[in-house]
Amino acid sequence: MKLIVFGATGDVGSRVVAEALSRGHDVTAAVRNEAGLDKLPKDVKPIVADVADPAALAAAMTGQDLAISAVRSPAGREGEIVALTRSILDAASLTDLRVIIVGGAARLHLPDGSPHTVLSDPDLLPESIVPTARASMAQWELCASDVSANWTYASPSALLQPGERQGAFRTDTDNLIVDEDGNSEISMEDFAMAIVDEAQSAEFPRAAFTVGY
Repeated sequence: MKLIVFGATGDVGSRVVAEALSRGHDVTAAVRNEAGLDKLPKDVKPIVADVADPAALAAAMTGQDLAISAVRSPAGREGEIVALTRSILDAASLTDLRVIIVGGAARLHLPDGSPHTVLSDPDLLPESIVPTARASMAQWELCASDVSANWTYASPSALLQPGERQGAFRTDTDNLIVDEDGNSEISMEDFAMAIVDEAQSAEFPRAAFTVGY
């Protein structure tokens, strides 16, 4: 499969690239500027693409089988992810290309009958994370309302951090996955594995899924 990964040098994007390469896929890695090219593995096709330009994105997507967006906004400009995701969706629609959007956990419903989502629970999120969570929810609402692109929205668990590729996890659609101790977590390595699994299976067309232990 020919895949293009946007945000290919980020925490999740770099792991998605590594996972896809390990499975023998033909990977194009897109970065926002030439400085990012040196951070890419040698086995990818490197390109520079402006994610804010749907026409440039469409040109980069042409000839691919699937796009994966692991783009993130910098601290203090969290809300920009919505416009960047709009550009990704527009380009995917122009090229009729399936796209997986790496999003956040804000939209997920809490377990045990709670009326809250991760974002709305007053006790769950540290104040420093709230801007990112709000931007994540707006990003999700944008995807959920889009009817032109063939998108899939991938949410991690509440805690996403570097770790080991265990190769075993659970999936759900709209509910936060927690373990028997009430923890909700997934390593970036296993999250990347789940994303490439979805690239291969297309199990969640125009829908969202989440991953956790």
